[in-house]
Parts: sequence; C-alpha cells; structure tokens
Amino acid sequence: MNKKKIEEMLELMEKYGLSEINIEEEGVKVHLRKGGQNVETLIQPGMPQIMAAAKQENVPETKEEAKNFIEIKAPMVGTFYAAPAPDAQPYVSVGQSINEGDVLCILEAMKLMNEIKSEVKGKIADILVENGYPVEFGQVLFLVEPK
Repeated sequence: MNKKKIEEMLELMEKYGLSEINIEEEGVKVHLRKGGQNVETLIQPGMPQIMAAAKQENVPETKEEAKNFIEIKAPMVGTFYAAPAPDAQPYVSVGQSINEGDVLCILEAMKLMNEIKSEVKGKIADILVENGYPVEFGQVLFLVEPK
C-alpha cells in the first residue's frame, strides 16, 4: 500500500464524514481513526492490532473543563497494557478511586515491563489509550478528577 492510497482513504473519510475506517489489502491492514484534528496511521503486515489515535470522546474541549482534571502522561515510549496479564482484570477502570502509589498500567519498552504508578489521589475520569496500543512520550494516558 502506498502513500497515494492512504491519502485517498483520508479524502473518503472527509468526503463522507467518517471518523474511522479499516482496510485490508494484499495482507496489509490499515486502520485510520480521527480524533480531534489528528489522524494517525500505522501500516504493518501480519499484525493483529493496528494502532489508532487515542480516543478523544471524553477529552475536555475547553481550558476551563481541563482545569478540573489531572493528566497522567506516559513517561516513556512503549506499549500500553491495562492489566498485568492478558486474562487478568485491568489495574484501574473509569470511575475508580486511586491513591498515590497505585499501579495504573504497564508500559512495555524494549521487553521490559514498567509499572506506571499514580502520583495523585483522585478518581479515574477517563482512560485515553486502548490495551496493547503503542504510546508516545508525554501522551496523556488517564484523566483523573482530583480529590
């Protein structure tokens, strides 16, 4: 799949007001999801999960709304895991109260599992990353309503 094909898909999304599109062609999977003003893409043959933009539905739209939340950001690049094992319960869920030192997730980087712990006390307002997806340094992972 080439750049021109991806640009055509983006044009179709704009033309028909689509927020998400999945395409599989010649063993290559492409998943595009619009979040805010960004569209992120990743093309990798043979991968079961394709990276998408972090979900944006509950992200505060104004600076006034954003003041009510504390952002917990990724301290490194890695793969986000919400639970200690694939069949285990997630560390946290939306609406759950957290304390300082509580494990929120794991970020895998270079085959090392790094527990990300809370530095604040509050309630999880939103989880902005899906399990198994790559994250960037400084990307917001959680919104926390302070107590």
